[in-house]
Amino acid sequence: MNLRIPFALRLAVAAFVLHAGAATADVVDPVARAISAELDAVATGGTATVHGAGIAMTDLLEEFYSRRQYQPAWTQPQVAAQLRKALADSYADGLDPADYYLPLLEELSAQAETPTAAVTVRGQYDILMTEALLRLGYHLSFGKVDPQSFDSQWNYGRTLERRDVAREIESAIAAQDVYRRIEALKPTHRLYVGLRQELARYRDIDAAGGWSALPAGPTIKAGMADDRVPMLRARLVATGDLDAAAVVDSPLYDPVTEAAVRRFQQRTGSDVDGAIGPATLAALNVSPAERIRQLRINLDRGRVLLQDLPSEFVVVNIAGFTIYLVRGEDIVWNARVQVGKTYRKTPIFRSDITYLVFNPTWTVPPGIIQNDILPAARRDPDSITRRGLKVIDRSGRVISPSAVDWSQYRSGNIPYTLRQDPGPGNALGRVKLMFPNPYLVYLHDTPSQGLFERAERTFSSGCVRVERALELAERVLADPERWNEASIARTVAAGQLQNVTLGKKIPVLLAYWTAWSDQQGLMNFRRDIYGQDERWLAALDAPFRIRARPLFAE
Repeated sequence: MNLRIPFALRLAVAAFVLHAGAATADVVDPVARAISAELDAVATGGTATVHGAGIAMTDLLEEFYSRRQYQPAWTQPQVAAQLRKALADSYADGLDPADYYLPLLEELSAQAETPTAAVTVRGQYDILMTEALLRLGYHLSFGKVDPQSFDSQWNYGRTLERRDVAREIESAIAAQDVYRRIEALKPTHRLYVGLRQELARYRDIDAAGGWSALPAGPTIKAGMADDRVPMLRARLVATGDLDAAAVVDSPLYDPVTEAAVRRFQQRTGSDVDGAIGPATLAALNVSPAERIRQLRINLDRGRVLLQDLPSEFVVVNIAGFTIYLVRGEDIVWNARVQVGKTYRKTPIFRSDITYLVFNPTWTVPPGIIQNDILPAARRDPDSITRRGLKVIDRSGRVISPSAVDWSQYRSGNIPYTLRQDPGPGNALGRVKLMFPNPYLVYLHDTPSQGLFERAERTFSSGCVRVERALELAERVLADPERWNEASIARTVAAGQLQNVTLGKKIPVLLAYWTAWSDQQGLMNFRRDIYGQDERWLAALDAPFRIRARPLFAE
């Protein structure tokens, strides 16, 4: 099948910063004729392949080579070597050099550079080098995985201005700095840099044999003796949680080892109690190979999410149960969050916080009515009142729950509104932060403060419950004269619903990271609560394909 792509997409696939004029060439050059013949075969044949390798950038290749009258582009050995080095170094970013034909290109390079090389081989090598450059540029600029394959409503990711890709490639070759320009495509955010460094470290650990799994047994607590403690110390040294100089050959679970365990528990999202119970043991026994997979997955998420970030934004890491207010690359505020249950997942999307509501009412959404309210109301209508809810009919009258035959309803779309008045027991707490989205999801306070102490916090029906939500409200309002801690406290104490429009919209990103480097440089790992990693990894290791959503702004 011909894999020719539309003009807009073919420009999008090479989003590197490369410019210059087109070269001219002798069209009777035998290598040029070979290149022209190969591209013609790709365009008209039943399958788009060159030397048996699949070609995706057919239109762009044709445009690039036709401008230079099909003259080969990669004739300078040092420039060709730069590109092949960049292809090889993609491994350090969690990508697969085979996606860019590296083994084949090394083989063809050795053949093409000999005086007796066949003209056809030289032409094929040149075309595949250009295709490899475009593929790598695409992956570094946009990520390999298309998030819309997970969720058709995915609404953020990079979109670039149009550019003359053929001229840009010519510029890179002429300036002989292909490698530097490819490196410049990678995200520079410290989160991405930290993931890349950790990937190299865990690959070294894996190459050295990794670590042995700690055997199951009774929970190990401070002051206890257990034959597994020496193995535990070796495991903690391997990941840098315990200084090798502090290791002693003793079965006693001493304070130094316990402190290292607490550090490990903190950065892996376990309960930080210093005890080696089943959950901590399972986290300790995650293999280096599995951590490598997590790092590769999150590096690709970084390529999707960490380019062209706004100067100020709120980001929720769903898998990390944490919310951050970010300015530049600095986290100026953070707190714990509670997110959706595994069967009522908090969605991943981007929007803008436009207003907030102090002392909100809570109108029960259809999903909760269907799954939580109706089953209880069929048995006992007064269960609605005990939940602190009012039943309001279409004329706006409050009616008794017992006046309704709840057994006739099977979906949440009922002819009544179920609403909870403002107050300390309101499900939304004292404030909610609103942003347009099709999911009826927002950030809000909660009376369930004790749940923030849990290590894994999947308790909501999709919305994000925020610890210290009034602090976040004060910061996003960014108006200390009108809205400060004291004035917000007075507003809340008054108990009256009040909407407040932000002077400036604040972008909010609901994202999903299972590995990241924190502000102290510690590598954090989290359990894949929504099963996203396995799907991302499958797409990351799948054959090359271009995302469906346009990459260029119209």
